[in-house]
Parts: sequence; C-alpha cells; structure tokens
Amino acid sequence: MKLKKKYKKELIKSLKTLAFTEHELLETMTNLMLLKELKKNDITFEKGDTFSFEDNIFDYSEDKNIRKLAKLRRKMIKTMGKLVDGTEFKDKEIEFLA
Repeated sequence: MKLKKKYKKELIKSLKTLAFTEHELLETMTNLMLLKELKKNDITFEKGDTFSFEDNIFDYSEDKNIRKLAKLRRKMIKTMGKLVDGTEFKDKEIEFLA
C-alpha cells in the first residue's frame, strides 16, 4: 500500500511539472508571436488593451518554430490527459490541472 501511495505522489509531482512547463510554453509562444509577427505587421497595443485568441492561432503562424512548439504543447496536454485517465485520482489531487 505504501508503495502505491509513493507512486501516485510521484505521478502527481510529474503532472505538476508538466502543467507548469505547458504554461511556460504557452507564454513563450505568445511572446514569440508578439515579438515577430505583430511587429512585422505593425500591430501595437496601448496600455489597458487586451489580446485574446483561440489556441489554434499558433498553427497558422508564419514562424515554423512557433508551429513546432504548438505541436509539442498539444502532445504534452494529450499525454497529461492519458496519465490522469489511467490512474485513480481524486478530484482534489488534480485540481491544479483545471
């Protein structure tokens, strides 16, 4: 029983790391687009402006590196889902994924 708890704890730790990395990847992709494509098209934002987009915006980027990062991020999210589906977690244990 103790080994099962330790296994589950390590899996949760891995999921937390993946979730953090996925978020950082999303920020990086957004920053790359802002630095390159929005600048190239002379799109500017004023203080207080907001920018919203659909997740698939990265798939249409002119920058192949952004498209590759988007593909990696989708694979990470899919893998995280499979890890969660394959294990009996309580909602409280994985609420950080919401």
